[in-house]
Amino acid sequence: MISSLISRASIIVALPLVLLACSTDPYAAKPLTAEELNLIRNGEGLMRVTTIDNEADSLLLRSKSTFFIDEDLRSEEYAILAGRMVATVTDPSQDGVGIAGPQVGILRRVVAVQRFDKEGEPFEVYPNVHIEPVGDERQIGSEGCLSVPDMRGEVERYSKIRLMYTDPVSLEPVEELVEGFTAVIFQHECDHLDGILYIDRILE
Repeated sequence: MISSLISRASIIVALPLVLLACSTDPYAAKPLTAEELNLIRNGEGLMRVTTIDNEADSLLLRSKSTFFIDEDLRSEEYAILAGRMVATVTDPSQDGVGIAGPQVGILRRVVAVQRFDKEGEPFEVYPNVHIEPVGDERQIGSEGCLSVPDMRGEVERYSKIRLMYTDPVSLEPVEELVEGFTAVIFQHECDHLDGILYIDRILE
């Protein structure tokens, strides 16, 4: 009888732990790992771009990215990562208009995007980024990807989005409306953060 009660008590205690494990948010903020820190710190300038031609890279590109914790956004490593992402996407060997964390081996919700909607068309980096469509208007355009070499395809995207991210200095949430080609870039790059590639959206 006593052993039976102990057994039942063990089940009752274990059950919430199982439910907690099953409901873990894959996007939940976590500290940068030792592996991520090494990847950010080691080497200077350009980062290696992951591609679907590499089996390990392909698995990474199909994974979901997590948010940064505040301490990491304030760290030197985040500043280094942001700088290296911009250096990589703007290098003549890549010559892209945007790049996402998974494309440089970092499964974090961060993208670097060229803002064609701003004077000087600067590249800017957005941590803890997520987007929502605004309205139903859509546009179709040709897309390519640094992680999918030698391919292009027609993709339909929303014409206007709501962009949300964390300011890495104030750590305050920021929200803005973006439209046109820049909105398309954000949609392409944010897809990477959910393990989605533009080839999944090519129109037939």
